[in-house]
Amino acid sequence: MHLQLQGITKVFGPLVANDHIDLDIRPGEIHALLGENGAGKSTLMNVLYGLYQPDGGQIVIDGEPVKFSGPGDAVRAGIGMVHQHFMLVPVFTVLESVALGSEPIGALGIIDKEKARGPVMELSEKFGFDLNPDALIEDLPVGARQRVEIIKALSRNAKVLILDEPTAVLTPQEADDLMKIMVQLKEAGTAIVFITHKLREVRKVSDRITVIRRGKVVGEANPASTELELASLMVGRPVALDVKKDEPKRGDVGLAVRNLTVKTTDGHVALDDISFEVAGGEILCIGGVQGNGQTELAQTIIGDLEPLIGTVEMGGEDLHGKTTKQRLRAGLGYVPEDRQTDGLIGQFTIEENMVLDQYDQAPYAKGINMRPAVVHETAEGLKDEFDVRVTSVKDPISTLSGGNAQKAILARELSRPLTALVAAQPTRGLDVGSIEFVYERLVRERDSGTACVVISTELDEVDALADRIAIMYRGKIVGIVPQGTPRSVLGLMMAGVPLEEAQAVAKAQEGEERE
Repeated sequence: MHLQLQGITKVFGPLVANDHIDLDIRPGEIHALLGENGAGKSTLMNVLYGLYQPDGGQIVIDGEPVKFSGPGDAVRAGIGMVHQHFMLVPVFTVLESVALGSEPIGALGIIDKEKARGPVMELSEKFGFDLNPDALIEDLPVGARQRVEIIKALSRNAKVLILDEPTAVLTPQEADDLMKIMVQLKEAGTAIVFITHKLREVRKVSDRITVIRRGKVVGEANPASTELELASLMVGRPVALDVKKDEPKRGDVGLAVRNLTVKTTDGHVALDDISFEVAGGEILCIGGVQGNGQTELAQTIIGDLEPLIGTVEMGGEDLHGKTTKQRLRAGLGYVPEDRQTDGLIGQFTIEENMVLDQYDQAPYAKGINMRPAVVHETAEGLKDEFDVRVTSVKDPISTLSGGNAQKAILARELSRPLTALVAAQPTRGLDVGSIEFVYERLVRERDSGTACVVISTELDEVDALADRIAIMYRGKIVGIVPQGTPRSVLGLMMAGVPLEEAQAVAKAQEGEERE
């Protein structure tokens, strides 16, 4: 099936998400759609899958224009989509999940499960998916759930398969397995649209690359292009991907977490006996697949969650009983995972957000009165220092792009003396240029003597920033290793394999590959 998008335009209010986009998707190839978060990639695929109606342009299949009123039309036309957030029912089996919506009906109107089992077994065997049809979705690892989504699409005779950020929640080994599956599908004649912002993966598996920036196609790239060339095309200017930093000059312990155990309100053990220390002047990166306790760890350190057992110490002082405000005043900096909900007040001005944790202190306040002129002067200086691109610091902060909003948070948190800094997913949703800036400021903060904890699901980011790396899995720290530890070892740890075993397995695998 030859699929073409011609002049696709999609508008949301004043935002032009897709601006006259042309895309040519050919059978038997992997076509990467590369661009930063917010570039318009997912919107375009949601138009193709019938979830959105285009405001302009058309979809053409084998030379004939088509119109999809919903995903059902797209599926019947031979288009399948595996969303970034899987569309599976946890309490269903693999078989039930695949058959859902197209169940074969036998005598007396009862679902014929044996007939439904055939396509699942056939596709699982053909592509080496190794799936038990009777296994519950909630019991499967993330990589296996993704394979269920792929089988579900293929069982409906998908000729074009859209994979939306498919490696976002996978370990490196699971990502490698997915790449092999993609190549198999391609060789079987399936066209694959691979949506991603990860340069390494694009270069590894793509046949063609289309780059989207701010809703427009800005060019096609050769998979042989360097990561630097691809990054520059994504951003529109030359960028530096390497983080320049000297060896850490470690001081006294700035932040210590000891035997931390935390339960959520539903009784789930989110943190299970977590312990680590971070010295002033170093960055400890905490890696792992999202959902393994990293969010709860940051919330506990900042004081949003109360531990059942254990302590958080900063500069040798136990923070038990201290409020979030008191912890911030004591020298703890915090860049939250969800900047819009936890880091900013959208209806406040940019300058007000830049002093949120100091607004009632000198020099920003005198007695019970704020000093607007001082707040304004400070915000103007921080805007320039942190390259926050705004029309006016008196505008609502909700008017800022993701990158500029993140820079505003960094400006606020790094403009005061810190003993420790917790930065959770500090570059999520940012373009390469903004990522470059954030890295530089985090390294500068580390070099000033602050104990820095960076929580990230991006291994490239962990590798770039870390002096040491802690990997979390199901609420535990699997191990703490030095920067430069092979990705193969880190990937196994992210799947819960203990450090020594991960090192042994990775070494054995390397030996097999050499043979």
